[in-house]
This record gives sequence, C-alpha cells and structure tokens, in this order.
Amino acid sequence: MIRAALALFALSVGPAMAGCLDAPEPCRVPLGTYHIALPDGASGDVPAVMFLHGAGGKGIGAIRNTGMSDTILSRGYALIGPDGMERPGRFSTGWSFHPDRPKQRDELAFLKQVADDAATRFGVDRNAILLAGFSIGGSMTSYIACEDPGAFAAYAPVAGSFWRPHPTDCAGPVRLLHTHGWRDTTVPLEGRPLGGGAIKQGDVWNAMVIWRAENGCDMMRPDAFDTIGNFWIRRWEDCAPGTALEFALHPGTHGIPKGWATLALNWFETLN
Repeated sequence: MIRAALALFALSVGPAMAGCLDAPEPCRVPLGTYHIALPDGASGDVPAVMFLHGAGGKGIGAIRNTGMSDTILSRGYALIGPDGMERPGRFSTGWSFHPDRPKQRDELAFLKQVADDAATRFGVDRNAILLAGFSIGGSMTSYIACEDPGAFAAYAPVAGSFWRPHPTDCAGPVRLLHTHGWRDTTVPLEGRPLGGGAIKQGDVWNAMVIWRAENGCDMMRPDAFDTIGNFWIRRWEDCAPGTALEFALHPGTHGIPKGWATLALNWFETLN
C-alpha cells in the first residue's frame, strides 16, 4: 500500500519533482541525499538504475533528463539520482573519487546506504541495481566497480573512467559496459592533464586492459563486434564465468548519447 502510494506520488508530481515520500525534498541517508522516481505500478522488487551526475550536477538532474529517464521508467526500472558533495570552486558539486586526493566522503558507503534505503522505502530490488554515471560520475562508477565489484549488479560508466595513475589491480571481476564519444575532447579517450598538470585523466584504452585482466579474458582484442544504431560495440566473451565486458563507442562528443538508456538496459537484461 505504501509503495503504491509512493509510485503514484512520483507520477503525480512528474519526474522533475520526484523527491522522497510526500515531499519534493530529497531522501536523506547518514552520508548524504538522493532523489528517486518510480515506474508506473511499482509494487516491490523493482530493478533500478542509480545514475551519478557529472561535475556541478545534482541527483535530480538524472530524473529531469527525460530523454534518459522516460526510457528507464517505461522499462519498469526505478531511477535513483544520488547527490554529490557540495564543494567550493568552479563546480559546486562533485564526487570524492580521485585515489591520490584526500577522501572527503566514503562514496562507496554512501552509495550502499542509498541502495539499501531505496530498497527499504521503495521496494527497489537491492540485487538488481545498475550503477551508472556521466563524466566524473562515470569515473566514480569505475572506481566503485574496482573497489567493490559486488556492491551493485553491474556498472555502466559514460564518458568517464580512471584517472592517472591507473589502478594496478581491482578487487575482482566485473560486469561492465563503458560508453564513450569518439570526438570527446573534455574527457578524451586518451585522457588529458588538468590544473596545469596537477592531475591527469586516465586512458580509457588502459582501463579496458585492467578490466580484461580482472575478468580473466583470454585475448587482448574483442571476441565480438556489433553495430547498434550509432554505437560501435566491442565485446569480450571468452572470459571468466559470470563476467561481462563491453566497450561502446559513438561518434559524438562529451555527453550522454541518444539511445544510451536503451543500449544499457538491453545489455543489463542479458546478464544472468
């Protein structure tokens, strides 16, 4: 009854106003806040996409991005938008993701709190959450996948990956779909220095080397190739059981490409 009422509330206020319980304010857990929108008829064991925003964003932005959220909600998924930390500077919000910088918040603990809270309050299936993110949200997604691969069912970073120095290894195999724009100059595939060279973005090609090693893939090159709309897919299949690794390139620049939500959910639903 409560979950049905929550679902009706989320629909009645519309995705742009989705908050927590009976108010538009975000849900609160000990380490931060998040927003959530529920699909029509949500009644428990609802799969979800948890989407981490880019620099300067807010969790509500994922829900307001109707090009993405309409697809996710119409497919029967909840959409969860955690809020990055408030911070001074050019970008007012962000994630404590860089391994060589002081940790301002335990982001893994925070995201687990969000997932557990969404499961308790809204009937989200804790074992069916796809963690995704854009730009530094994609970087945060990658580092969570590396630190605790079992924290979420699978991972789908977009236009963001590791930073230099790259991790020497991760905690175990993953199920991961990385999406990146061929013409991205904000987060180039090869990375770039920022802050006068004080920090350097990582090399996405190198990240794929790391993921292949963690997944025990037999070959450096992909085992399969596919073209789906504007996406060029590279897929490693001859890897350890239970793993999944795909690299989707598109001809665009730095952004969430049209059709990404469909691509990601189709991929997610093939996983066992």
